Amino acid sequence: MAAEDNGYSAGAVAFAFLAGAVIGAGAALLLAPQTGEETRNLLKRYAKEAEKEVRAKAKEAQEALDTAFEQGKQFVNEKKTVLTAAFEAGREAMKKER
Repeated sequence: MAAEDNGYSAGAVAFAFLAGAVIGAGAALLLAPQTGEETRNLLKRYAKEAEKEVRAKAKEAQEALDTAFEQGKQFVNEKKTVLTAAFEAGREAMKKER
């Protein structure tokens, strides 16, 4: 998965997708010259496709969150190591001055 920051949250993308799916389904209902059974089957297929897409986006969002969390932990550990070393150097300098 490429870590690209396009400025949109996963929730916004999922909402936009679902809104588009609902609008598309409504247009299909109003404009389609097919029977009710055919329309219901079409809507079921759209719903299944929308569910797959939402699940995929949710998985991507979870992976991005996990990656960010791990990077945050690494950052904190690195800074903690630097601060500990600085503290110890300061302690040693104080001992030498006494």
